Amino acid sequence: MQTLINFFTPTEKIDYKTEVLSGLTVALALVPEAVAFALIAGLSPLTGLYAAFVMGLITSIFGGRPGMISGATGAVAVVLVSLVITHGVEYVFAAVILAGIFQVITGVLKLGKLMRLVPHPVIFGFVNGLAIIIFSSQLDQFKDSTGNWMVGEQLYIFMGLVLLSMLIIWGLPKISKAIPASLVAILSIFGIVVALGIETRTVGDIASISGGFPPFHIPSVPIDMEMFMVILPYSAVIAAVGLIESLLTLNIIDEITETRGRGNKEAVAQGAANILSGFFSGMGGCAMIGQSLINISSGARARLSGIVAAVMLLVFIMFGAGLIEKLPMAALTGLMIMVSIGTFEWASFKTLRRMPKSDIFVMVLVTMVTAVLHNLAIAVVVGVIIAALVFAWDNAKRIRARKYVDEKGVKHYEIYGPLFFGSVTVFNEKFDVLGDPNEIVIDFAESRVVDMSAIEALNRLTGRYSKLGKVVHLRHLSSDCRKLLKDAEAIIDVNVIEDPTYKLPVDEVNGE
Repeated sequence: MQTLINFFTPTEKIDYKTEVLSGLTVALALVPEAVAFALIAGLSPLTGLYAAFVMGLITSIFGGRPGMISGATGAVAVVLVSLVITHGVEYVFAAVILAGIFQVITGVLKLGKLMRLVPHPVIFGFVNGLAIIIFSSQLDQFKDSTGNWMVGEQLYIFMGLVLLSMLIIWGLPKISKAIPASLVAILSIFGIVVALGIETRTVGDIASISGGFPPFHIPSVPIDMEMFMVILPYSAVIAAVGLIESLLTLNIIDEITETRGRGNKEAVAQGAANILSGFFSGMGGCAMIGQSLINISSGARARLSGIVAAVMLLVFIMFGAGLIEKLPMAALTGLMIMVSIGTFEWASFKTLRRMPKSDIFVMVLVTMVTAVLHNLAIAVVVGVIIAALVFAWDNAKRIRARKYVDEKGVKHYEIYGPLFFGSVTVFNEKFDVLGDPNEIVIDFAESRVVDMSAIEALNRLTGRYSKLGKVVHLRHLSSDCRKLLKDAEAIIDVNVIEDPTYKLPVDEVNGE
């Protein structure tokens, strides 16, 4: 038993009251989100709710980031829309299972470390874009059942309840943190609506959440190559989207809590959760930054809160649907708006003056792509590519050469900066092949040969000198550069590589 307790919280002391109340708050917030995402994908509400239960439970127990919440997400829902239309829900379950397998493989191969390649401006842009998405998604709550914007008394009542919910969430922590402010806001708005008999939109107006325990179900699809090729692209995108969103959320929670999660362990847990979600009639999902921030801001730091959230969600589905469906959407809307305000990296505005223009461009671009396309994976990939190109461009301009002729008439080129595909053009411009003497030394003590483009540039340069009967010496190459050149010896003559042998003076001791 003690081992099990240590597994849930290896080093932290649990505040059980905070964990339970935070989990309850998250469960209440999960209901409309899971239902909405399922409807976006063209699936039944229970498909989203079952996914939220399975994803939340498995990742809370086995994931690499205590306190992080997973469930059905909009990013995954958007990917599934066309598959639902063309092949139906059974193919969705199969695609989610295959996506989970991909994620488990990613974690086992320890590829979670690839998130280190995501620059900070991309994370800023991702978070800001996500905050905009969370906020804009709440605007639909200000529309009536016909899809038109609320007007008159209906609007004033709904707006007043939303603002009151936001005020409680903002103000209560300044007075007391004994109970999560989000939970107090939801219960307060619910009490006011019931006590005063106010007519306002409720969770039940979106869809019914009544159901039983998630049924085990093997997807009814043909087990053949044709089916595999149908679901493969969807599974690959779901796996990529899920891992990107989950690992970025993990990094954000790490920063807030000043602790460190385990990305590879989280990838395995996400994959296992998606596999089980597909077998238990769920649409799959990944980490949810909005619900994770609700959980963390409520004071939760251990695995218990996520477990409570998942279990309570199942309790709502099986036993409490009638009560939960009466919750005012105004309370949950106010909660999510406050989440969007808390999610936005307001500090990014303060750093604008100190950030390079290229980083500002990347941050704004990722924010816009995230907010417009609602596709977090594309936004992050675009940001990483742009950041990499900017980095390559900046380094391409930094290569330079110090030139001099020694007392023996040998011309030396001391190269500074990396030699790679982006800098080979500037590198070639440094040499005067026709005007140089018969012996040339190219010194790489302050440079590195990085890629095949660099090797080809050296090959062409030494070839030009060779045609004129001139000798080239390449010196001070690092071990990895020498390996690159050795592997490419069919292209470049390794005989031009010469490194001087250094000898240190040694004092004679006892005649030795």
